Amino acid sequence: MIQSATITSKMQFTIPIKIARKVGVRSGEKVNVSEENGKIIIAPVKNLLAELAGSLSLPNRWKGKDIDSIVRESKRKHFKSKYV
Repeated sequence: MIQSATITSKMQFTIPIKIARKVGVRSGEKVNVSEENGKIIIAPVKNLLAELAGSLSLPNRWKGKDIDSIVRESKRKHFKSKYV
């Protein structure tokens, strides 16, 4: 699918909606921009966190705790060992 877009004075352009929908790009998302053999390549940035979610299990000591309490506990232990 080939569609036209106009480059603005700020070197910006709008991705045609049909192409954006086809590749799954939404407003506000990041894209990678590269050059290959004189062509500009634009590709969606993969959300690595979303892909990795659930791939590792939590240690038993953290199961049932929320992330804020895990971070607080880890910071307390880290700073206590360094400065006491």
